[in-house]
Amino acid sequence: MPARAERDWALKSLTDRQRQVLSFISAYIGEHKYPPAVRDLAGHFAISTKGAYDHLKALERKGYIRCADHRSRAIEVADGWLADDDGLVEVPLLGNVVAGVPLLAEENLDGYIAVSSRLIGAGRHFGLKVRGDSMRDAGILDGDTAIVRQQAQADNGAIVVAMIEEAVTLKRLYLEKNRVRLEAENPDYPPIFTQNVRILGKLSAIVRAY
Repeated sequence: MPARAERDWALKSLTDRQRQVLSFISAYIGEHKYPPAVRDLAGHFAISTKGAYDHLKALERKGYIRCADHRSRAIEVADGWLADDDGLVEVPLLGNVVAGVPLLAEENLDGYIAVSSRLIGAGRHFGLKVRGDSMRDAGILDGDTAIVRQQAQADNGAIVVAMIEEAVTLKRLYLEKNRVRLEAENPDYPPIFTQNVRILGKLSAIVRAY
């Protein structure tokens, strides 16, 4: 299997959260030249240190990283998964997406963001700025940039960008018998039930600036 195809296939074995954690680790090392501590991961994703540690051990079991026991900042990304300048792609950032206008039309564009192609995999992507805290418990916070793979369908439980009438929302998708349920990751927000929804894409990664 060609190297790129093998990387793309391997990324599919990650859960959404594991992909986000790997993306954060790689980007952190690229910026700081040393790996994040477990508390950095916990703070970034608004989870407990045990939750962050569990994600690290899952990535280690799958061969994406190596961790040294009892040492702070001892995370090493396996060969081929560390972001570098050669692997960056420019992803279009969308502002207010307008119903009836092609997704990547000039009317929707609000600039570009550089993202590692090794972490988001193949496909056409776009970025959206997250507003509000409806996906807080999934570690997606106000001000984050969601990197989304453009696609019209997604599996049950996937985090998607969906358009309902003229509103665009980031929610978890559940396909029910005669309707679609879009679920927030915050108990303060009720689910959205609809029979008229357009899936714009599936979440690939979250980018957060400090």
